[in-house]
This record gives sequence, structure tokens and C-alpha cells, in this order.
Amino acid sequence: MRIIDSRGVPSLVHEKALMARHGAPVAGIDEAGRGPWAGPVVAAAVILDISRVPEGLNDSKKLTALTRDRLHDEIYELAAVGVGIADVARIDRDNILQATLWAMGQACKALSAMPAAALIDGNRCPALPCPAQALVKGDAKSLSIAAASIIAKVTRDRMMAALAQTHPGYAWERNKGYGTRDHAEGLSRLGVTPHHRRSFKPIQAILSVKGGGELSPPLP
Repeated sequence: MRIIDSRGVPSLVHEKALMARHGAPVAGIDEAGRGPWAGPVVAAAVILDISRVPEGLNDSKKLTALTRDRLHDEIYELAAVGVGIADVARIDRDNILQATLWAMGQACKALSAMPAAALIDGNRCPALPCPAQALVKGDAKSLSIAAASIIAKVTRDRMMAALAQTHPGYAWERNKGYGTRDHAEGLSRLGVTPHHRRSFKPIQAILSVKGGGELSPPLP
């Protein structure tokens, strides 16, 4: 099994520690999309087969898009994967933190079998039906969380690219909904779409200039 080397490469050290306390399997859980102005937040839960770990797993932010796409497919082939998606209505209603934690819980529930324990990227754990441990910068420390970070990012990036086809002018295929100059220019020209997070201050500011607007409708 891999161990952390001097470069801080992700390993199975944290998974093994949880397995010693709670048994196997252990899931890694991460999210993508907390900061953008538009689009959902996507969480993923991954249970790796420790005998068949895809080569090159790392924090998704440290990988090229081509490598992420390749690893995304390999993870689905070799591991158990669950995905949870919190849409803009939930983000606006509950706030981004609570929506993220909810999506993480949904990702865990979407796994084919409930893990004995879970490693969560960050400093907060969602409500799960199994023990959970938060791990700050876990996507750079845990192979399971690194795998989850790749699934979450690729899934969300593809969603934003698809939304860019139906809502051109905001460059979502490039900025993925983040607050870039081209996104801000699109908002100035075209206004706010149903996919914008109206609870976020930059979007609120645009709505106030344009005469206001209703928040996303409440969830059932």
C-alpha cells in the first residue's frame, strides 16, 4: 500500500486508521462548486478497492482536465461511487455550507453499500449513518478523498458545460460559473439566469441595480 512520501502524495494512511477502528470499507467524500456564482454544488463519495487503486490519484485541482477525465472513468470502473447534487434553489434556501453538507450526505447514501466510516474533506462533517472524520486538505492526503474530488469536479464541470449551451454568453464552459471577468460581463449584458445563486452578494447587487428579483423558489 502507498504511504505519504516527502512530497505529500495522497495515501491510504487515513483510510487504514479508520478501518482499524470501525472496519471496512471506508469512503472518501469531497465536493466541487462552493464558490461559483452559478450552478449547483456537487459532492461525491468513493470507496476504493485498495487492490486496484487508479494510478495518479491526487487533488483534482492539481491535475489537468485531460487527466481528470481519464481518472474519472477509471474510478467509475474500479470503485464504488455515489454522487449528490444540491441545486441553486437549495443553496439559496439553506446557504452554501448547509447545501454542501446535504449533498455530501446524498452522495454517501447513493453508494451501493453503506461504508463502515467516511473521511470528509474539510473541517465539518455532514450527518451520515456511519462514523465520519473531517480531514483538512484531505484531497491532498487521502486517496479516497482525492478520487471523490475528481468525480465531483468532472461531474460539475460537465454540467456547467451543458448549461453553457442553453445559456450562452456567460462563458460557463470556461469559468464553470465562477466570478470571472467574462462571467461578470455576461451578467452585465444579459442579466441573471435561473441558474445564478441569488443569495450570493454579487448576484444580489446586480438584481438590486436592475430592480430586484425574487429568490429561487422554495424547495418542497
